[in-house]
Amino acid sequence: MGGINRLIVIMLFTDVDLLDVTGPPEVFSLLRRETDDETGYQVVLAAETMDPVTTAAGVRVLPDTTFREVSGRAIDTLLVPGSVEVDDERRVHALADPSVVGWVKELAGRARRVASVCVGAHLLAAAGLLDGRRATTHWSTAQQLAADHPAVEVDADPIFVREGAVWTGAGITACLDLSLALVAEDYGEALALRVARQLVMYLKRPGGQSQFSVPIEPASTTRRMDDLRHHIARHLAAPLTLADLAEHAHVSERQLSRIFRTELGMTPAAYVESARVEAARNRLETTDDTLERVASACGFHTLDTLIRAFRRRLDTTPTEYRSRFRYSV
Repeated sequence: MGGINRLIVIMLFTDVDLLDVTGPPEVFSLLRRETDDETGYQVVLAAETMDPVTTAAGVRVLPDTTFREVSGRAIDTLLVPGSVEVDDERRVHALADPSVVGWVKELAGRARRVASVCVGAHLLAAAGLLDGRRATTHWSTAQQLAADHPAVEVDADPIFVREGAVWTGAGITACLDLSLALVAEDYGEALALRVARQLVMYLKRPGGQSQFSVPIEPASTTRRMDDLRHHIARHLAAPLTLADLAEHAHVSERQLSRIFRTELGMTPAAYVESARVEAARNRLETTDDTLERVASACGFHTLDTLIRAFRRRLDTTPTEYRSRFRYSV
């Protein structure tokens, strides 16, 4: 590999997600196993103080150094994990402690490369590092990231996104994918592939995180829209054309399109397709129905139409999706 050890600083703070902190070092440590060269990465965990940090898992982690001490060093890669809180309805909200955000700004200025892990993207965004950039985060907080930071182009599907020297990764185990991508950039894909094999994982995971997400239905504010959504869910096998939906809602087709754009931010056709894909996902996960039967029951009518919708929405095929997510009930 050659060269000197690259200093990787992983930020620690209260209630940080444990795997975000421990996953990347496992990837970087395997690099040395795959080469006779002693150089590679020097990983340190940095926190506000040297006191143990309690993670969201309840496990306490000891820092190697403090933010202030490491701010005086040349940092190769700053890794920023995240933390969340879950409300009474099990909705996930990413947190961005102002003091941590301040240190993100400080340390990012010392780093050649900055990468967020999972909901750590919210900290990068709060520090202004994602303005005008495309970024990803865990699918459960993507809407929050877009709402809180309009200057960020949020893409909820990729496993990770690179924009120049700033990387953002999805969560939770996607921290391994991101770390492998960093290894590939630094030392080449051949060596990164050998590390991936040690981890028993893909160097490049097929598809995006949409495959793993639970779709978050956009909130509607009118009874008419709620009625339309229930009507669509009950009649997925019907044509559900724009004319059909407009007739059901007793409005013109133009007015219906305007209602969908205003209420849900999408066209009627896009909403119908998303509802059909979600129904098909459920059948692929829980039944042994043939793909043709799934396509028919969910309104796709032909297998080819079902396959095209899955590729468009989930970047995978129905067969691949079932092989990963099928479970017995």
